[in-house]
This record gives sequence, structure tokens and C-alpha cells, in this order.
Amino acid sequence: MKKIKSILVANRSEIAIRVLRAASEMAIRTVAIYSNEDRFALHRFKADESYLVGAGKKPIQAYLDIDDIIRIALEAQVDAIHPGYGFLSENPDFADACAKAGIACIGPKGDVMRTLGNKVAARAVAVAAGVPVVPATVALPRDIETCKKMALEVGYPLMLKASWGGGGRGMRVIETEADLAPLMELAQREALAAFGNDEVYLEKLVRRARHVEVQVMGDRHGNLVHLFERDCSVQRRNQKVVERAPAPYMDEAARQGLCESALNLARAAHYTHAGTVEFLMDADTGKYYFIEVNPRIQVEHTVTEQVTGVDIVKAQIRVTEGARVGDEDSFIPLQQDIALRGHALQCRVTTEDPENAFTPDYGKIAVYRSAAGFGIRLDAGTAYAGAVITPYYDSLLVKVTAWGHTPDEAAARMDRALREFRVRGLSTNLQFLENVIAHPLFRSGACTTKFIDDTPELYKFQKRRDRATRLLKFMGEVSVNGNPEMKGRTPPLMPLPAIIKPACNLLVAPPEGTRDRLKALGAKGFADWMKAQPQVLLTDTTMRDAHQSLFATRMRTRDMLEIAPTYARQLPELFSVECWGGATFDVAMRFLKEDPWERLQRLREAMPNILLQMLLRASNAVGYTNYADNVVRYFVKQAAQNGVDVFRVFDSLNWVDNMRVAMDAVIDTGALCEGTLCYTGDLFDTTRPKYALKYYVDLAKQLEKAGAHILGIKDMAGVCKPRAAAELVRVLKQEVGLPIHFHTHDTSGIAAASVLAAIEAGCDAVDGALDAMSGLTSQPNLGAMAAALKGTARDPGLNLEAMQGISHYWEGVRRSYSPFEADMRSGTSDVYKHEMPGGQYTNLREQARHMGLEHRWREVSQAYADVNVLFGDIVKVTPTSKVVGDMALFMVANDLKPQDVSNPEREVAFPESVVSLFKGELGFPADGFPKALEHKVLRGEKPMQGRAGEHMPEVDLEAKRREAEHHIGRQISDAELASYLMYPKVFRDYAEHRRLFSDVSLLPTPTFFYGLRDREEIAVGMEKGKTLVVRLTGRSESVDEDGMIKVFFELNGQPRAVRVPKAGQAATGKMRPRIEEGNAKHVGAPMPGMVVTVAVKAGQTVHKGDPLVSLEAMKMETMLTAECDGTVRLVHVKPGDTVQAKDLMVELV
Repeated sequence: MKKIKSILVANRSEIAIRVLRAASEMAIRTVAIYSNEDRFALHRFKADESYLVGAGKKPIQAYLDIDDIIRIALEAQVDAIHPGYGFLSENPDFADACAKAGIACIGPKGDVMRTLGNKVAARAVAVAAGVPVVPATVALPRDIETCKKMALEVGYPLMLKASWGGGGRGMRVIETEADLAPLMELAQREALAAFGNDEVYLEKLVRRARHVEVQVMGDRHGNLVHLFERDCSVQRRNQKVVERAPAPYMDEAARQGLCESALNLARAAHYTHAGTVEFLMDADTGKYYFIEVNPRIQVEHTVTEQVTGVDIVKAQIRVTEGARVGDEDSFIPLQQDIALRGHALQCRVTTEDPENAFTPDYGKIAVYRSAAGFGIRLDAGTAYAGAVITPYYDSLLVKVTAWGHTPDEAAARMDRALREFRVRGLSTNLQFLENVIAHPLFRSGACTTKFIDDTPELYKFQKRRDRATRLLKFMGEVSVNGNPEMKGRTPPLMPLPAIIKPACNLLVAPPEGTRDRLKALGAKGFADWMKAQPQVLLTDTTMRDAHQSLFATRMRTRDMLEIAPTYARQLPELFSVECWGGATFDVAMRFLKEDPWERLQRLREAMPNILLQMLLRASNAVGYTNYADNVVRYFVKQAAQNGVDVFRVFDSLNWVDNMRVAMDAVIDTGALCEGTLCYTGDLFDTTRPKYALKYYVDLAKQLEKAGAHILGIKDMAGVCKPRAAAELVRVLKQEVGLPIHFHTHDTSGIAAASVLAAIEAGCDAVDGALDAMSGLTSQPNLGAMAAALKGTARDPGLNLEAMQGISHYWEGVRRSYSPFEADMRSGTSDVYKHEMPGGQYTNLREQARHMGLEHRWREVSQAYADVNVLFGDIVKVTPTSKVVGDMALFMVANDLKPQDVSNPEREVAFPESVVSLFKGELGFPADGFPKALEHKVLRGEKPMQGRAGEHMPEVDLEAKRREAEHHIGRQISDAELASYLMYPKVFRDYAEHRRLFSDVSLLPTPTFFYGLRDREEIAVGMEKGKTLVVRLTGRSESVDEDGMIKVFFELNGQPRAVRVPKAGQAATGKMRPRIEEGNAKHVGAPMPGMVVTVAVKAGQTVHKGDPLVSLEAMKMETMLTAECDGTVRLVHVKPGDTVQAKDLMVELV
């Protein structure tokens, strides 16, 4: 027996590595070959030597180059060649060439291959051996009419198959004669590309079939054994997806009969080495029919090895050396010594996208983490982080084989292994495989070959979040291009001091608070309790109005959630925490790229015992325009369901009729309705009698009559002086029977005096912001007011030390937002002149900065007061305050004076928001707008009669849901529908950002706004018990040909890189035009691949269904046809071109 001392593997990827490993274990020198496209493939580095094959040839043809393979083998002085599977493994000419060169071919002889490798000849052997066969034709001739006659003799439906090779290449179902010619041409071309031979034949199609095969092994001395059967019924497009051994549906008698039939055929053919005899088994009758013999090792050989313990590759090598079955070192036991041990199944993990018709994906693997553990075997090709998957070969990444004592244990182990994989950067079929393994029909073993086709639930996937990669992309984007929110701003000096959180035992459940009382008493009972109890109740506005007023509403959810559980445990005596609504809603999506509903839900979870309060702009909800009544009702319902307990409802012009729909909606939910009057002017200013005491009393009575549980006083500009606050509260307590809740701003610097005066007059609840977030345009100091009231009859009973600890936290947080703060160092009495709301003050300054008017702020402030007079001295609160601000900026930008605006002879192009206001789309003030200006603004048009909601038809909510889902490409929640109804474009932009970058609210605030510093490390808590540790390690200095900068990170200690487009930097590489989505005249590449044929030219007329271009990817060919009639305008590709998905190939007109 001549020992083999060196082997060349004439194959690539996973099977090449499998053979190389076996040879290495046998102390045999190994030689690999590789095509130019495979020069970085892993298999070439697993061999002792490796050589380029088929230089200058196409990727597939390189591995089919018999002459060059023999040349390399001779030069490398190898004793044997192992062909693996596919490529030349079933080509008898290759076996003959090896023999002629004096090199052993590890496999059957050429004559045996000609007999069995050709499926038509193999059928004849099977018939002679008494093995049942499926009716079929001989090899089809070139003449299509003769082919049609042969097809009719067998009878439709038929299966078209390649005579040489396997793997589903060249296989097509032929339902009718009309399908025969076009599919035959396609199958022949595919077979030629895959196997170097385009011979095909037809076979009768068995509809409900199982695919079962028997592994046989034979030596060169006439001895044959079987290694039992494998079930390969789980297939897609005739390619095996999952294989298992033994077949779970087969009893012992059937098993013995099937295996004996396989041996009979192998004996008749004088078979040697490893081979597979394949059968179709009729699932209804149990009868089996011979299909073909694969005279080679199979992809799925691993499952047989796992259940028999036989190393098939080593056995092949020993057989080539001359070993006999049963020899101690042959690796092939005698038949009686071969037994089944347990159960095994194999899954093929590929870079195919099951959500896109299993289109092969290729490119660079960004992340690769494989499975491992007891009972798991991995046979991988080029599969590692950074590996490049090319479009030229099979899309297989790794074969996963799981073993277990029972079929269920093997399946459960496989399920675990599949879930362990992490592959990023390319699509994979992992989730599809998980669905297959978990399906009850698969677990029962009752699958047929139509299982995948007939089971649509296999294609229902839970979207892989891939959150880490997307967050890295965002951090890379900020590192390269900066956060758009920081444009023109100066970041703080980094690093910022550590934020100190007060000590708090979060394992202790929060004590009962006001929310518990509301649940117990109901809204009416709770309002009665508010009036009856002596202490004043305090609302903390830090999480909404305070940051809206101080730094343009930019506070992020993460900073609120960090301290919210401490509020619940240390300040349960608070009346409420105002944390939602108003401008925070759209700013969360528009600028912070956060979901406001998720913020609300998380705060509700963190503070289950304290009332959560929101600001609701009545018919404007949280927008800047009127919405249909059913939209307002829907929004309120969602807000209540997601956690809001107190709705502060107001109208920007104090028009109660405009508040009723919103108030009724709140009352219907069972939440507290705080009907709110907006304070402006001065009760004691006789020059402005419009806003005298009677005006507010009448408003309060209307709100009480409308069903409010609480009466709110909203002094949005902070102009309610102490004397006015005391008088207003005193009179309202006499005139209405509702508890009163007072809100003001500290823009003047003395608002605390007004709050204390209101408390002394009997106010039931007041607003403030914790110390570090108070003052200026925010609310007065909550901690100071609580301290001032300590020991008095109205002592709110809060823990002052706890308030200080939480304030210290906010002090640290506030530093992160310093670029957004207005350049305001102290309170200003100027507020009594311009009456600008505190929340608008910083926002208007921000607008002025964007318009280049920051240096003219004093003029803007004066113009704001002038506009108020021009508009008739109106209530100024969002959205009316925004209109006044728009007009003020417009006047300063255009150097207009009040007399210019009011002059009927002077043409003024009023901002759209001003026109909307005068039309009445935001409602009307009690005494209307000045008629002369109204006529000028509306250019003679009549304003709206009644409230806007009465003129608006109900919105079809489900139609809007479908519209939103169409825009963003996924289903939306009820809460998200509310977001879309409020701000369609803002929601779409936010959803796209979330799709690209995941939930950026999880990032630390300095990282979000300013990016990571070099070598800076952060921890990102993804969810309970899951934390990412991220470090920025560097970035490339220059852009690549695609205009990209590469940013390098460490993620949980593992190196990761992302490529970020450099803003303003055009790509220098050649770019193909892209298709327009939805344009039927654009024919684009459905997947990455290579153009094989172009069937049309410019100017040619085509009809729907005509072939245009054929595309090959991963050895599968796809013909693209015209979706409509037309004329070819341009052809952008030619045969041999490589294209990416959605590249434009043909344009029609």
C-alpha cells in the first residue's frame, strides 16, 4: 500500500479547509489552489503551500482549469488530488487527467463517474440493479421540438436537471410546455457555469416528496458499506437547507431496505470511495425512487460523521492508498460495526437575505461571532470579522452541525447555536434557519420538499436590531461631521466634571405618593382633597419647562431617567413632576432624535408613585396648528394610556370654546384636567383694562363649567407681580370652587415673591424648578420656596436635604447643555415690556442666532412688544407667541417699523404664521383682531367663523397609519401614530434616523452632542443587564475614493471600524447611476452580481415580460424582464460588469 505524503485540494473555502485539516491530522503535506478573486480566502492559508490557479480566467473557470491544476500538482510534487464537492469533483475527464499525470485522484475512477456521475447513465444502472426509478428522459438534444416530444412521453409536471453536478444548479420545475424552452436555456447556461457541462434531462416531478439519501463507502477491493441515511427534505429552490441523520420518519425495516438498495446499485457500478445514493420518497405511499448518485463527498457529510463516528475524508484518503474496509487504519469499520449513535442535523449559514427572495449579499463582514459548545461542530469557509465575501462563489459562510441523543435535543442545541451567532455587515439566513428549526412540522419530522414553499410563517422575522453597530455609526458620524445641533456653537471644555447622584437605595419600593391617592380617590375626589388639605403642593418643572426655558428644550431622556427613581423614593410628597408635552414633544424627535413616548413610558416606570404632568395646547395638542377634533381626542387618549396623570390644558388666546374638545377628552380618560387661563398684562394697569380682574374671573367660571378638576394660572412670561398674584388667587378662591395651581417664570428675578404671595392668598399648588435649574427664564427656586415655607401652616413637607442632593445632580447635568443656554446672566425687568414667555425667550434668541440677528437682540425684544400692540395686545403663549416672535424677527430682518406694518399703502409680505393667525386658525381673542391690520394681512379675505376644529373633517386614522407605515417601511404603534398625526415630516425624519442609528437616547449626553474624545471610554446601558463598553481609538486622516473616513472603535474590547461619509466631500471612485424607487421605467439590479447577458439595445421596443438583462450572483443566474411596455432609452451595463443592488441597468421610456 503506497502511502500518500502530499495532497492538493482542487477546491475552495469550507470543503477545502475540511480536507486540509484531515490531511494535516494524518501528517500529510497539503497544497491549496486559489483564484485571483480568492487570493484572500482563508483556505489558502490553511495549507502548507498555495498557488494561483487559472490566471486570467473568470472566477469559476479558474477552478475548472484541469490543465492548470495538473500543472500545479506536478510542480508541487503531490501524490494525490482531492476534488472536494462541486467544481471538478464529478468530472470524469479530471479523474482521467490525474491518472494520466500519475497522480491519484481521491474518488472513483473516470469510468465509474461517467456511469454514475451522469444521471441518465446512472438510471440505467439502477434499473439493471432492480432499484426503482422515477420516470425520466435521456439527455435532452439541442432540438427543442424533439425535447417537447420527450417531455410529453414522461408527462407534465417535470423537473429539469443538470446531468452533471448537484447543489440545485440547473434545476427548474417545468409545469407546461410553454416553460420548457426558456427554462431549458437558462438551466443549460447555469449548469455549464457550475460544472463545465450543459447537458440536462427531464424527470417526472413527485409533488409530495421527501428527499432521502444513503451514504456509501467502498474500497478498491470490492467491499462496500453504508453509513445509513440522511434526510434532505428541507430545501429551497432544490438546494438543501437543513439535513439530518438519521431520517426521523423511517422505521428500521424501511431503513434496511433503502440502504440495501443503495448498496445494490453501488455494487453494480463497482463503486469505490465515498458516494451518495439519492432517493425520492413519496410521503403518501412510503415508496422510494432512485434519483441519482453523487460520486463525491457531500456538503452534508458532517451529520453522517456525527452519528456514525466515521471520518469520511480520512477514509477516502485511506481507500486511495489501498486500505480495505475493516482494516484497523482504514477509518471504515465493517458493516456490523457501524451503528447509529444519536441524532444530528446541519444548517448552512449563508449570506443570503430571506426577506429579499434570498438574494445573495456580499461585501465585508463587519462583525463575526460564532457559536460553540458541547455537541456543536462548525465547518467554516472565509468567515471572520473583516473577511470579504465576493459575488463569484457560493454564499455559504459556515456549516453548523448539532448532535444530540434525541432529535429534539439536537434541534434545541442547533437553535441555541444559531442564536449565538452574530454576523454584521451582511445579510444572513440565520433567522430563517431559526424559524425552520423551531417549526412544529420540522420537529415532528414530517417535512416534505415543499415545506419551505408551503410555510409562509418561516419568513416572519423579528427585526434584528443590531443596535451596537448602528450606535457606532452615529458616534462615527458625530466624530467626523459633528452633531448638526452644535453648528455654530462652542462646546464646553472637556472632560466635564463627574455628575454626582445622591445616594438612594433603589431596592426599596417607592412610598405612596400623589398618584396612589389619585387612583384611590378618582379625579373629583382628588381635587376635593387638594382644596381640603392645608399644605401647599409643589410641582417640579425641571424635566420640562425649566430646560425648555433655560436651554432650548434640549434635555435628553437619559439625564431624566438617571434621577427619576430617586425622585420616586426621596420626594414622594411632590404634587407632580412636569416632564412632558409642550415643545419637548417635537424637539425630542426633531433635534434629539428620541421618541417622546418612550420617554414618557420610561419615566412612568421609574416614578410610579408621583403624578406626571404634561402641557397640552388644547386644539393644538402639542403642535403649532389646529388639528381635527378626533386627532386631539386620540392624542389625549394615548398620552393618558402611556402615563400622563395631569393635563394642563390651555388655549393660546384664552378661548375656552377651543379648549372644550381637549378638556372633554382628558376627563373621559379619568386623568386630572387642569383647565388653565393664561395671564398677561397687569391687573392694576388702568391703561390696559382688557386684562382686568373681571376678565380672569369670567374665564375661570367658564373653565369650571367646562368640567375642569383644577384651575391653572399660567403666567408664561413671569409678569404676574406679587400684588396681582395675591389678588387674583384671593378673588378666584371666592368665585370658583376649584383648587388653584399657579405657574410663573422668574425672568424678572422676583417671581418667588409672586409665588409666595399666591400661597399666602390660598393657592393650592405652585410650580418651581429645583435650585440648579431655576431662575432666569425658568421657574423660581423650588428648594428655596420649600425652605421658606418650612414650619408654617402651609409647609409642603418635602425633604430639603433630598432636594439639595437632586439639585446637585442637575447642576452637573446642566453643564452638558451649556452651548444651548442664552447669554443671560441675571433677571431682567425688561420682561414687563416685551412680555415674552420664558420658554420662548431662549428659543427666540436661538432663532435670531440662526438668522444672523443675535447682535440685534435688543431690537428683536422691542419689536416683540411692538408686534403685540399691532396685534391688539393679545395673549402670548405657544403657538401665538411664536407668531409674534416670527413677526418680530421679520420686522428686524427687513428693517420695518410698526408704522410701516400698519401703513395700508406699504406692501408687506407677512409671514405665513401671521396670515394663519389672522384667519382664525389658532382661534380669536375675546375682542378680535384690529380690523385694519386684519384686512391688510388677509388682503380682503374674510376670517374664519367659529373654531377651526368645526371646519375640519375627521381624519381617517387607519388611513394615516397605513400612510405612515408606507413612508417608514415598518408597522407603527398607536403612540407613534399620534406622533405622525402631530408632525408627519418630523416623525418620518426621526424614524429614518432611528433606522440608521438605533436609539441614540441611550448615549451619554456629551457623546451625543460632542462625540468621543480620542481614547475616551464610555458605558452604554442597552437594557437591563446589557452594557456596551465603547472606546474611540482613532480615525483615518484622509477620505477614501468613496468620500469616506474610517473611524476605529473598540466595542467590548473587540476592534470595530465604521466608514462615515465626510460631509461636503464627493466620492472620487466611479459610481453607477441608481434607480428611482417605484419607477417602473428603471430596471435595476435586485442584488449584487455580475451581468451575464444583455438582451436589448438603445432604441429597441420591448413589451412587458421581455428579457432585458441576466445577472449572476453566487453561481445562480436571474433573468430580469420588462415590467411594462416601452422603448429602451439607455443601457448602462455590458456583459461582465459588476453591479450593486439598485444600480440602474436599463432605462425605458
